[in-house]
Amino acid sequence: MKSLFKFSVNKVFLSALFLLIILNIVGTFSENALLLNSTKPLFVPVFLIFFLIKDKTISVPFILFLLYSFLGDSASMFFANDTFIKASSVMYFLSYLCLLHFMIRKFKLVEFNKVITLYLVVVVMINMYFLYTVYEILKSIIPDSLEVFLFGMKSISLIVLVVIAFGVYLNSETKLSILFLIMAISFVFSDILNYVSQYYVYHWSFIMLDRILHVIGLYFLFNYIIEYNKIPKIQVVKEEKFVAKNILV
Repeated sequence: MKSLFKFSVNKVFLSALFLLIILNIVGTFSENALLLNSTKPLFVPVFLIFFLIKDKTISVPFILFLLYSFLGDSASMFFANDTFIKASSVMYFLSYLCLLHFMIRKFKLVEFNKVITLYLVVVVMINMYFLYTVYEILKSIIPDSLEVFLFGMKSISLIVLVVIAFGVYLNSETKLSILFLIMAISFVFSDILNYVSQYYVYHWSFIMLDRILHVIGLYFLFNYIIEYNKIPKIQVVKEEKFVAKNILV
């Protein structure tokens, strides 16, 4: 009976996810803004409902991330073009800060050798130079300085998130670190494609790839949460005590 229920839940989830993807494809090809704006916010609830049926434990940073991400996805339904971009940027920025707050503790536990440290510094410098170049270009395109500023803040938070995830992965190379890194990279490329289609060249393929990467990011996020919940609570408590000790020192 339990296996039958599990099969039914999986079937309903896959059907709902497939329907959302089809609606996004139709909206992308037809360039139907209403369909595109109304379907994107549904991905988070669909994933969350399916997750809560299978695993009822979720940490506060992930709850806040999903809340802010949902609000960012929904902003286009409540605000006009300029205000929508600003509101969604603020919400996404806050959502990435929640993930940073969660992951920074694990980054403090990591002991890097000189090679990895140098590698991370080079990666940060390259990313910051790229961000600065894009920022300067956007300043000449977008007259609203606040919008450009919010773009910079959101992008910096994403870059820091990827660097931290990459650092943890290089040091540990565990399944959890791989899942988190793939999730972060998916959100980065989704964000890049969103800005390309918004400010440079609008093409259905960019919109489609943006949505696909967004879904992939959510998929790996929930897989990360599932794997994280499998870690014995004793180990998590030890890690938190170790971090607290390092901070006090």
